[in-house]
Amino acid sequence: MPNWNEILDEIRVSGSTHDIVRRKYLKSLQRLTGRNVIIYYSGWLQKPNASGIQVNDADKNGFMTVTHKLDRSKGLDRILHTPGGETAATESLVDYLRSMWGTNVRAIIPQLAMSAGTMIACSCNEIIMGKQSSLGPIDPQFKGIPAHGVVEEFIRAHTEIRADPEQGSCLATNNCEI
Repeated sequence: MPNWNEILDEIRVSGSTHDIVRRKYLKSLQRLTGRNVIIYYSGWLQKPNASGIQVNDADKNGFMTVTHKLDRSKGLDRILHTPGGETAATESLVDYLRSMWGTNVRAIIPQLAMSAGTMIACSCNEIIMGKQSSLGPIDPQFKGIPAHGVVEEFIRAHTEIRADPEQGSCLATNNCEI
């Protein structure tokens, strides 16, 4: 398989669109493995502030659309590159794919699968990764902040206020002297 720069060079030379080249390599992988191949990726590294690029409820419809006519006896290879996303949507997606494919599913991680992407990968029978590939932590987040950190800060603030109740009243009125 070529690297990303080689693929971009091929796109520039051929004058074709990304989709034509992408489909060519997916078909090549399918011929090599004899399995169904689908890809789930987002441009989150190129567009870090874009919305809607995480795993969400709409993704299940996408997976249903691309897999409904595939030969289930061949298994399914999922190429994953995702920042993660919603836990409930991830669970629903995994449940759907397991109901269709059982455990005959592999995850191929060419670069990164974070959080919900890690959960999707771990739901597979096999995970294939390169030396540069990475699975991320499974950490619930609240507006981009790890939930565990929010809980730790709340516990710290609670402890400090119990030790010094005056500090709690100054925080409540936003009238603290530093």
